[in-house]
Amino acid sequence: MTALDVLEILKELVEINTVNQPDKGIKPSIEAAKYIRARLNDIGVKTELIEKEGFYSVLGIMGSGEPIILFLAHYDTVPVDPSKWKYDPFKLTMVNDRAYGRGALDDKSNVAAIIAALNKISSEGANGTIISAFTGDEEIGGRRGSAVIRDLLIERGLKPNYLINGDGHGMYIIVRRRNAFRVQLKIKSIKRVVKGRKFKVRFEAKTPIYETRHAAYFMPGVDLHPVIAASYYLRTHPELKVSSLRGDFLKSNVVPEWVEVEFVEPSIEDGEVAYDDGLTALLRSIVPIVRAPASPEMYSDYGVSITPNMYRFDGENHVLNLDVRAMTSRKEALKPIEIAVRENLGDRVELGVYGGSGYLYTSRASKLVVMACRVLEEMGIEPFIVEMAGASDSRYFSPLGIEAIDFGPKGGNLHGPNEYVEIKSLIKTVEFYHKLALKLMEHEHQ
Repeated sequence: MTALDVLEILKELVEINTVNQPDKGIKPSIEAAKYIRARLNDIGVKTELIEKEGFYSVLGIMGSGEPIILFLAHYDTVPVDPSKWKYDPFKLTMVNDRAYGRGALDDKSNVAAIIAALNKISSEGANGTIISAFTGDEEIGGRRGSAVIRDLLIERGLKPNYLINGDGHGMYIIVRRRNAFRVQLKIKSIKRVVKGRKFKVRFEAKTPIYETRHAAYFMPGVDLHPVIAASYYLRTHPELKVSSLRGDFLKSNVVPEWVEVEFVEPSIEDGEVAYDDGLTALLRSIVPIVRAPASPEMYSDYGVSITPNMYRFDGENHVLNLDVRAMTSRKEALKPIEIAVRENLGDRVELGVYGGSGYLYTSRASKLVVMACRVLEEMGIEPFIVEMAGASDSRYFSPLGIEAIDFGPKGGNLHGPNEYVEIKSLIKTVEFYHKLALKLMEHEHQ
């Protein structure tokens, strides 16, 4: 396998649809896991297929002894609307130095890069234990993938010394990532009639600086969230009622491209029209809820972010899911959000809080971070140690005292249309993974 074979692996992975959208009954099939396993077997890695509730992970092990290094990446992707893409999202399209496709950046590029790096390590011999794990449920929390892998490794006495999680981008050394929670609000539909007229207003997402629809990267004061904008519109026109809400709702951690609200403006001069009192109250409450403070355990450059990204009507109830990011593992830290919900919606709303597995934190002075910086410097790349806004599966390992970093190639449009990876950066990422593993093993045996 040559360095350029990483593109062939990426091409074949992109062609396998691994969209993860369980609320619509969509989950990655076993096909991608079987493909990854076959590629690992081809390079001499002992593998096994692990299933949990219909989600598949591939676990590979080569070598033995210390150090124990875990490479981790995921092959599932967020949903895709092909109509918004310039290229076929399930065909890798290479234009100049960019390779376009769903998962090209998040996270099939890292899967391909790790496999290519493992091939190099295998041909040279591992002076330690190299574990690789590829999961199919990171986009919905990782409980059936990385959490299962973690427990299995600990049970087998293979707790990693180091985790290199290929779920970053920008070729940054990522040492901090917040935890991800999902807050669900459910309120009954109450139909009422008033004299007035109906009109519709469309609100669109705007991200003028950093083009992504990943909820964790939504930046208040810079970006415009269509649901928050609709709520603010309603609050600045308190006489209005709401009869319906529809939009480009894909997933709890994906900011919708647009929403359209049908408002009712009361007027004694017009005929009777229906509106929904429950939906009106829900939409009006969003602005104060997303501005509620939380009480994180540790500092984060991004603070706490709350975005309302997924709405549905089940025939009786309006259901809204909010994506919450905070540097805490405690649901109790989200108490201010609950207070804002109750203050605005009272007892008429059902409130649920889900998630809370942990967050990534690794000291800049740790051996793994120091070694990662040295490798980049030797490659002629200036190292940047940063925090990323989104959560990752590192949060299942970091709380155990395992030194962990996230890393990945440069690219753009994460979770959005025309997602791409920079090809030269992808090839450099293979080199980084290979050299970092070698340096960690060499240091252990000096």
